[in-house]
Amino acid sequence: MGEMIEFPSNGTSGSGYLAVPQAGMGPGVVVIQEYWGLVPHIKDLCDRFAAAGFIALAPDLYHGKAATEPDEAGKFMMALEIKKAAKDMSGAVDELLVRSGMSRVGVVGFCMGGGLALVLGSTRPDAVGAVAPFYGVIPWPEAVPDYAVMSAAVQGHYAENDDFAPPPASRALEAKLAEMGKEVEFFIYPGTHHAFFNDTRPDVYDADASRQSWDRLIPFLHEHLDN
Repeated sequence: MGEMIEFPSNGTSGSGYLAVPQAGMGPGVVVIQEYWGLVPHIKDLCDRFAAAGFIALAPDLYHGKAATEPDEAGKFMMALEIKKAAKDMSGAVDELLVRSGMSRVGVVGFCMGGGLALVLGSTRPDAVGAVAPFYGVIPWPEAVPDYAVMSAAVQGHYAENDDFAPPPASRALEAKLAEMGKEVEFFIYPGTHHAFFNDTRPDVYDADASRQSWDRLIPFLHEHLDN
């Protein structure tokens, strides 16, 4: 089981949930929350990454707040200060570089966090070696990433039935990244809905797609982070 920690965040301090493998060492992965906040599901994912051999850190981008209703979560998301969130995420990257002793970290994000994972990959090309957005959306016009500077490999996981991140949009992003010469592969899971990986939401959770995406994600992270 992990624990809440504090870490430096560009002159201030950030907090987040840290989970460490039994061996005490491993590649670092930043886990970025859905629009609900740093809820038990995200902490559980950090524990799962730790069990798979990664040091996982989920920065608390809402600073102690979490939502239980979609309207509230949407308000939190739209009120998110991108510059502050970028500092928190960058601080998490630096914390994992120190803890892992490696030169690159991975970033995995879900929904809002999937969009932010792409943002982080673009703002920290020096340190982010792998980015994996799950049905990522970027609802803030000012936060659209500069993909040209991103050096990370990208593995995307998207739902077939998703009004937030529909297949034409994800395929267009995949094509754009490929045209830029990035190493990129997107998977669209048939019959699934937005948030299919969230096992606390039985209305949309898809066990088969979740297992398949996890089985693709873990080797992808190891391939690009182990050094």
